[in-house]
Amino acid sequence: MILRQLRLVAFLLLAVPAGTAAAASEPGACPVVPRPAIAVPRLAEAAMHGGAVRIVAFGSSSTAGAGASLPWRAYPSRLETLLRRGLPNVTVTVMNRGAGGEDVANMIGRMDADVIAERPDLVIWQAGANAALRRMDPARFRAYLFEGLARLRREGIHVVLMDNQRAPRIAARPGHEAYDAVVAEAAATLPGVSLFSRGALMDALAAAGIPNDALLVSDGLHHNDRGYACVAEALARGLLTGAQPLRAMATPDQAARGPGREFRRPAAPVSLEPR
Repeated sequence: MILRQLRLVAFLLLAVPAGTAAAASEPGACPVVPRPAIAVPRLAEAAMHGGAVRIVAFGSSSTAGAGASLPWRAYPSRLETLLRRGLPNVTVTVMNRGAGGEDVANMIGRMDADVIAERPDLVIWQAGANAALRRMDPARFRAYLFEGLARLRREGIHVVLMDNQRAPRIAARPGHEAYDAVVAEAAATLPGVSLFSRGALMDALAAAGIPNDALLVSDGLHHNDRGYACVAEALARGLLTGAQPLRAMATPDQAARGPGREFRRPAAPVSLEPR
């Protein structure tokens, strides 16, 4: 049974790159570039046993979908579609809690109502672009980001941090790299926090022949439909790949125990230290 499930997921992972475009040969399709797996225990549990997973996409205009031609072409909606396709036995809900123009201080102010109150299993937190544009003190940015992460970790919520896009308006700000460095530091040092590097993805796509401006609208900042599709596809692939190792480690006896026995989510407050 487990072997059959793993074969199904492997097949679906190969199908993810074509999930947004009708076919890989369509103009605007996203090439597959190597990106790290993103391990989220609750997603692995659901992938093995079925059930429901709630995800909050949290951030500013890049999350809200500025630049997309239609709301469902923003990355959160696309991600929900791809995860549902890749995990047909899981009810995946991705809630878009992006608000244009916000920096980390604004996000902290609405975190309880817009994020924690939804009781998500995973939060994808995009932050840093407005800090760079407004030249926020990087130390202040770090303090707010780590404060928000501490709140989410106390609730037992895994976090995937998303760094900045490669965009002319951000690149024009001296020291813009400092905010990505803070995001990377948090992901590297805090248990239960992972990194999805949008910057590294765009660098890899550029090396594959897709220049940055092909993924942005004319404002030199926000993604176009193709850019959001590429982000969603890479993020879905990382999450689906990350769900496989825990599935592969399960014995038939463990699988027969049913949901929640191996990866049961502890009640808040909790520590997300690795077991």
